[in-house]
Amino acid sequence: MSERSLPEPSSGGRNLEIALLGGFRFWVRVRDADLAPASQRLLAFLALRESPVARDEAAGILWPDASEDHSHASLRSGISRLTLIAHEAVIVSPHSVRLAENVAVDIRVSRALAHRLLTPATLEQDSDLSNQAIAALSADLLPGWYDDWVLIEAEEWRHLRLHALNALTERLIANRSFGDATSAALAAVRAESLRESSHAALIRVHLVEGNRAEVVADPRTREVYLGH
Repeated sequence: MSERSLPEPSSGGRNLEIALLGGFRFWVRVRDADLAPASQRLLAFLALRESPVARDEAAGILWPDASEDHSHASLRSGISRLTLIAHEAVIVSPHSVRLAENVAVDIRVSRALAHRLLTPATLEQDSDLSNQAIAALSADLLPGWYDDWVLIEAEEWRHLRLHALNALTERLIANRSFGDATSAALAAVRAESLRESSHAALIRVHLVEGNRAEVVADPRTREVYLGH
């Protein structure tokens, strides 16, 4: 059982958190809670949506190959089989289902960070230009999950975080935080090794620092640099 500090919940109830970046995890206060795979899928689906989801929509997306009656029955069964603690994370009505307000979700925080970095006029929070920001943009969404709804969300997140890492690199360069700028650029390169814009951002860090030799010596940047 690992421990992790959590923010205070936005409303009543105990501290709950769902992590989707780097893999699924569910925390109660600061401790992991074990959930069955079906419960993980339901919570992950709701965590990716910012507003209530119609029960018809949720059933159809989570059980796309089942008949309408069977998918609705599966949704009812999935909700009823949630553990007592996991039930606290879900708000169910006759027509919709959603995540409770006191559940913190890492992908929501990371998406908000990405959008701030991609909006030039946005003033950064103190933590926006930090190692924590780099880490928040460095993990894949639910790796190893192959449901269609997961793959769509994962691809959207991959594109968003790559753009955000490049923007973060530029902001760190402007702050002359070259070490962190290099880390941000390398995170983008690791996420997509064939993406030239990520290599170009890494090259820019080296050149602003006056380290042209680093550019030429590093096989990850030499080909892109010499090709231009």
